[in-house]
Amino acid sequence: MGLSSTPQLLVLPLRFPLILLPTARLTIPISRELAERLQTVLHDSDSRQPIIAAVPVPPPTDSLNATNYPPPLSSRTGGPVHGTAARIVRLVPVRTLTTSVSPREPYILSLHGLNRIRLAQPLDLDSQGANSLAERPVHHPPADQTPSPEAVEAFKDAALRLLDRLAKDSVQSQRKDDWLRVSVMVEDVPVRRSAWMADVLVAAINCDYTDKLAFLATDTVKDRLRRATELFVKQTSISEVSQKIASAVDESLSRQQKEYFLRQQLAAIQRELQNLYTTTNAGLGGPSGSPGLKTGGSGSEPDDDDQADADDLADLKKKIEALEAGSEERKVGVREWRRLKRIPQGSVENGVIRTYVQLEWLTSLPWPSLTLTSSVNQEIIKDPGFIAKARAQLDADHFGLDQIKRRLIEYLAVLKLRAMTQATSQGSVSQQPMLQLAVRPSQCPDQNYARNGVKGPVLLFVGPPGTGKTSLGQSIAKALGRPFQRISLGGVRDEAEIRGHRRTYVASGPGMIVQALRKAGRIDPVILLDEVDKVGQSNFHGDPAAALLEVLDPEQNHAFNDHYINVPVDLSRVLFICTSNTLDSISAPLLDRCEVIELSGYTYDEKIHIARQYLLPKQLTANGLSESLLTLTDDALVRIATLYTREAGVRGLERALSTVARSKAVEWVDHLDSIARTERSDTIPKGWQSVIKEEDVERILGVPRWDGEEREREERIGVVYGLVVSGTGEGGIMPVEGTAVPGTGRLKLTGSLGDVIKESGEIALSWVKAHAFNLGITAGKGIDPLKVPDLIDIHLHLPAGAQKKDGPSAGVAMTCALVSLLTGIMISKDLAMTGEMTLRGRVTPVGGIRMKVLGAHRAKVQKIVLPWANKRDVEREVALEVQQQMQFHFVQTIDEALEAAFGKGVLGWKRGVMLMEGRL
Repeated sequence: MGLSSTPQLLVLPLRFPLILLPTARLTIPISRELAERLQTVLHDSDSRQPIIAAVPVPPPTDSLNATNYPPPLSSRTGGPVHGTAARIVRLVPVRTLTTSVSPREPYILSLHGLNRIRLAQPLDLDSQGANSLAERPVHHPPADQTPSPEAVEAFKDAALRLLDRLAKDSVQSQRKDDWLRVSVMVEDVPVRRSAWMADVLVAAINCDYTDKLAFLATDTVKDRLRRATELFVKQTSISEVSQKIASAVDESLSRQQKEYFLRQQLAAIQRELQNLYTTTNAGLGGPSGSPGLKTGGSGSEPDDDDQADADDLADLKKKIEALEAGSEERKVGVREWRRLKRIPQGSVENGVIRTYVQLEWLTSLPWPSLTLTSSVNQEIIKDPGFIAKARAQLDADHFGLDQIKRRLIEYLAVLKLRAMTQATSQGSVSQQPMLQLAVRPSQCPDQNYARNGVKGPVLLFVGPPGTGKTSLGQSIAKALGRPFQRISLGGVRDEAEIRGHRRTYVASGPGMIVQALRKAGRIDPVILLDEVDKVGQSNFHGDPAAALLEVLDPEQNHAFNDHYINVPVDLSRVLFICTSNTLDSISAPLLDRCEVIELSGYTYDEKIHIARQYLLPKQLTANGLSESLLTLTDDALVRIATLYTREAGVRGLERALSTVARSKAVEWVDHLDSIARTERSDTIPKGWQSVIKEEDVERILGVPRWDGEEREREERIGVVYGLVVSGTGEGGIMPVEGTAVPGTGRLKLTGSLGDVIKESGEIALSWVKAHAFNLGITAGKGIDPLKVPDLIDIHLHLPAGAQKKDGPSAGVAMTCALVSLLTGIMISKDLAMTGEMTLRGRVTPVGGIRMKVLGAHRAKVQKIVLPWANKRDVEREVALEVQQQMQFHFVQTIDEALEAAFGKGVLGWKRGVMLMEGRL
């Protein structure tokens, strides 16, 4: 649609949030400079009231999001283009005695909006400031436009609804009459004047800035009426919702006040009735004298709060009497009971004592009981297969882990013998030769073992994630027939979380240990302290790790003191199991109280066995499949375990099997849908392929994550592979890369290395320099290989620079990398090594051997160089099948390590030459 043109107009930018609509008036303060410019325009103009263009300027991006603007409000260049042709009505200086007027804007300008205009070019805000006027060509929309009757009717309906709502919401009668008069004008307005009425109403109501801008940007009468109708409907809805919310709030307040008044009246009536019953019964000589009054009084007993409180107190008294006579907990309970009887019922202290004694803690904790202990011991004695059943339960839930299972069986055997001893001393079991040989009552120095019981061990499972530490605790509880409770210590930074809060604090409560005992309901549960290595450090809240010392100390936890309970709690019979990913962040005193058992990880054979026996059946059940619908071949399972998972645990393997099961479930549903219309049978339809072969794995799981990354290692001069253990306890291999560059004879170490590993690099370089002549690197003794024949620098880098690395176990690998670099002889890519080296050339033992060996096994390393002192670790901790698949070289000196790494006779040692170790 075309727009009519007029000569140029002076453009006045209107700062946010000012906007002038046609038919409206706007009065704004302006600066002296702009006032002088306008006075010149007034003087030069032929008309007494010249016309200018008032264009609203977009707000800054921090005041209003640019996405709130409608699309037509700004051009592609970002400047405003829409405005209003306005007549200058008044321009006067401000004369006032107040200080509210800004000295920078001492003039008042009044404008009257005439009609819409559109700039031929977007307004450049950088070139034209807020206090300047510039002539620009403008376009006026054609005035001869007639809207449709339907649009006018919709506009009138929306406007009348809005005006009616505004009139109802108006508090002042004058304002209400004004809105009603405007309603009459809207009803009588002709069709051609409807657009003018829309401008009047939109300028009069209080709406959003963006809505007014969108209304100003409409060029046609049809769009203007449509936009006005939408705006009126929106404002009507907002006004109705606001009024409804205000009414609801007033009604709620009135209802609460009424309820309070009625309750006060009801309480007064009940007091008068009670006084009346008391006076009448006393005059008649007792309750029997007035049957009617007695009936009335007894009829109110179910609703009597006093009766309910009396019943609660009676239950509380029974619970206190059920505690063991003479015990500390009963003494405290009796003392608190007496305090409770003396304290008024409505006091705060009354509620605190009742919560402490009755509702939550003191009477609900599993305190030691001779009857309970005896019954448990009798069950242990009468079951001849107790040990065998526990062993079978552990074997059914976990594969391998022989060391942990052996330790638990030892604990159960001691538990059974102690139970037999107790039964023999009480005469509850016939005197069998086996019992007499086990232990005699006179040989037991603890005559109070009926109360003390068997002290539970404190086991600390250390290993990488996914090795079964947490689930092993559940299996132990199931094998022992005890309740299981898990306490997560990750991120605990308040000592009160362990010891409990004192009752003087608001919202106080016992610690997590006492809470776990209450949930278990027995004095000998299995409590798992998960992530004990992630306990918060000492701060102003206390030291949670130090609070655990009393919990885990077998010599102290028989009288654990919780600050809230304030009664010694017996934790000696609790079987505590702690889990951790590493031992580095655990304090030495806490570590001394635990029996450390390492779970280093699983071999590929163990992972495949676990997948077959545990993980695959679990995923079939979880995804609604049967064993006949999904079968994994051994080759496919090996491919998943080797190329798609490289972790020490089995969580990644379980996720991969879950993906396979879900993929097969989708295929099975599609297969059923395809034959549903032709055949319905309970048997497996023909054509279904339930077997997943090795070539099908990549189609389901995608490209392998670890597609031979380690097996495709290349042999290069100066590159050696060392064995490492990550922060989560997983073992693996890491290359030590070395290169020689022109320099000044220095050693550069990179890779986010710690001080200890940097010292290992310095020691390795010093040893190589001292033995450079013997190794054939230099032509004579005392020659620095980094300076003769050329000045060079050696750069050693350990990849994955974002990972922190430290420790002394890289000494042997760095030495071999330096020798390879300076001699030009490569080391096999299938060889990895670890070990700490001294300045004399001795190779000393390092830790984490099992994890490192398993990591090398997962990386398909064939040959490993280890310190001689770690030979027993390999024989005792590494599985036999792993030892058979790999070749181990145990060395005592760096000479033996170099010979094992490069091969016998490759370096050409000059062993007949004696090297002087001192100089005068």
